[in-house]
Amino acid sequence: MPLSMAKAGEENVIRKIGGKEETRQFLEGLGFVVGGIVTVISEVSGNLIVNVKNSRVAIGREMANHILV
Repeated sequence: MPLSMAKAGEENVIRKIGGKEETRQFLEGLGFVVGGIVTVISEVSGNLIVNVKNSRVAIGREMANHILV
C-alpha cells in the first residue's frame, strides 16, 4: 500500500519506491530506501510528516504515493 494510506504511529518497512528516476533519487536522498523503516507522525491537509532514519521529514501526498510499504 502507498505510504499515504499508512496509519499514524505505525512502523512500516519500505517495499518499493516508484516514479521517475529523478523522484526515486530525491526520495533516496531524504532517506527513503527499500528495506528502511518509516513511521507516519501526522497528516495535515494531505501532507505527511514522517520519521525516517531518525529524522522528521514533511512530504506531500503525491510523493507519499510513490513510496510503497
